[in-house]
Amino acid sequence: MFTGLIEALGTVGQIASSREGKSLTVQASSIAHELRLGDSIAIDGACLSVTATDKNQFTVLAVPETLQRTTLGFLRIGALVNLERALAANQRFQGHFVQGHIDCTARICAFQKTGAAATMTIEIPPDFDALTVEKGSIAINGVSLTIAQKRQQRLTIALIPLTLAHSNLGKKVVGDRVNVEFDILAKYVANMLNLYHQNLNLTEIAEKWGFAKK
Repeated sequence: MFTGLIEALGTVGQIASSREGKSLTVQASSIAHELRLGDSIAIDGACLSVTATDKNQFTVLAVPETLQRTTLGFLRIGALVNLERALAANQRFQGHFVQGHIDCTARICAFQKTGAAATMTIEIPPDFDALTVEKGSIAINGVSLTIAQKRQQRLTIALIPLTLAHSNLGKKVVGDRVNVEFDILAKYVANMLNLYHQNLNLTEIAEKWGFAKK
């Protein structure tokens, strides 16, 4: 579980392909020394497991499913990536519930800077339209954000100066693709409504989800 508050920016130092996927070595001296084998870390919002580490860098393996669903397969050496370690039980929760499970990628169709702030508009696939509402939560490249405006599949997000300075979103341009994770609560509600529309009554739905005894 993550919060969508980026801890550090890392730089991709090495990329190695194999039958298992791609190994990414990320240089991030500010947090690498605290990582251990098997730790979870979100890279541009995608939850991965640490397979090797030292004081200055760490390595993760992105399997084919991850490469297909995210932008990680298109990373190049020198790319800046957003990093967040998994939430510890004794930490304050300040963002929103982010699983690190990317739902899709989206194209940036507008990016406008106003002084030190900016607005970014992305276009999501139609299948995900029902999972978004104005003022609702969304994670873009692992950053917890709020949807400021919605026009069908086009979502506009306001980016404060802190976000632009401490994440890679400030480096993005129109045409770039970003990782998107929709609110987990919206996904559960959509799934339950889908079950309802498949001619299941409310009692059957409650039984399926364990809220009532059969």
